[in-house]
Amino acid sequence: MSLPLSGSSAELPLFDADLIAGVDEAGRGPLAGPVVAAAVVFGSAGAPDGLADSKKLTARVRERLAVEIRAQAVGWAVAWADPEEIDRLNILQASLLAMQRATLGLRVRPGHVQVDGNQCPRLGHGLRCTVEAIVGGDGTIREISAASILAKVARDGMMVQMDALYPGYCFEQHKGYPTARHLAALRSLGPSPIHRRSFRPVRLALEEGL
Repeated sequence: MSLPLSGSSAELPLFDADLIAGVDEAGRGPLAGPVVAAAVVFGSAGAPDGLADSKKLTARVRERLAVEIRAQAVGWAVAWADPEEIDRLNILQASLLAMQRATLGLRVRPGHVQVDGNQCPRLGHGLRCTVEAIVGGDGTIREISAASILAKVARDGMMVQMDALYPGYCFEQHKGYPTARHLAALRSLGPSPIHRRSFRPVRLALEEGL
């Protein structure tokens, strides 16, 4: 995919115990496309105004804030798990895998990681930090809010690209969520290569096409 994956301030040390990373994902509910995660670290300089749960912001506001987040964050990264991994692992484990990849993709190493939800990814790989799950963190913790925005903007951009490759499903509009229009296209056209075959509506469409 043609999108930036990570960035940081070159002046920062690789590991800083005082830094906190926020992690969140986007795309657990859609029938198609990857689940995308982001990790964001802000330093003492602060964060953009207006951060919130990405689902409560308009697309225009999310895109503006994404630019500001990447400019102001001392470290950020975006990663994902593709549909094949979702089908093999299940959507929860694939989401945690995407979160792990985003956290490990940071060019700075935080001392603490806060994750939206009630489960934490297994970081390992020598990452020296504590990990905390926070339910509703995307609406209360600035780093998690920023991560939710970067993940949502990145995934939406991916699905717009996928619409050009797989026309007819209106991926650019509903981003693969099971809207009535998407379900009608799924029944009419059958699943595309990026549909999640382990999801019931896709599985039923496959069975009807046999």
